[in-house]
Amino acid sequence: PLRYISKYREFVKHEAVKNKSQWKTMGPAKVAVPSPNDFLQKHSKEPKLAPKKKEEDGKKLLPLSVPQRTYRPVIRIKKNFIIKNAVAVIRGVPKKPRPFCVDTRQGDKYPLEPSGLVPKYIKKKNYGVTPKYVTRRNEEIKREEEEYEASVLEQLKKKAMKTLSDEERTNILKALKKNWEEINHAYQGLPVLTDTRYKKIHKEELELKLKQLEHDIAAIEKHKNIYIAD
Repeated sequence: PLRYISKYREFVKHEAVKNKSQWKTMGPAKVAVPSPNDFLQKHSKEPKLAPKKKEEDGKKLLPLSVPQRTYRPVIRIKKNFIIKNAVAVIRGVPKKPRPFCVDTRQGDKYPLEPSGLVPKYIKKKNYGVTPKYVTRRNEEIKREEEEYEASVLEQLKKKAMKTLSDEERTNILKALKKNWEEINHAYQGLPVLTDTRYKKIHKEELELKLKQLEHDIAAIEKHKNIYIAD
């Protein structure tokens, strides 16, 4: 039997040749050969300046500026730095040697000033002087206290409140402490076992009274001035 041949065989060959690039071929690519007349000439890559124009649009160019007769050019005098440095060394004040501290047998030393052994801090000009911000803050606190006292006095005058005297305050404190001792004595005398409801309620009442008395005693001891409203 005859071998099968596709009818698209020629079309596929044509497409393969058509899409084939020049660099995919075997051998040198088919590129245009440069002309022998286009060879590299000497100074051909250097930039070319435009020719100088002596006259533009029929007008002569202005002449170059010439210095005046009174002009005196600045003459720079060459300095002899060797002599200058020698004079500076002769006239200069000799430097004082830096103090060092030696702390080992091998002679290891370090500068004495930044070591902390020199009392630099106490020799400051502002040593022992109260800082400005502290003084300003104290003045503000004092002013606030004065304003608060003035406002309290105004409220006292308006509400007709009276101040508790020291004697009355001391008597109240003694009475509160005595009452606390009595209740504490009663609390200490409670039985260890609280098995009934009455015992629990009685114990809770005593604890509440003790807490209230402790709170009142602490408040009176903390504040010296106590005001009472009529």
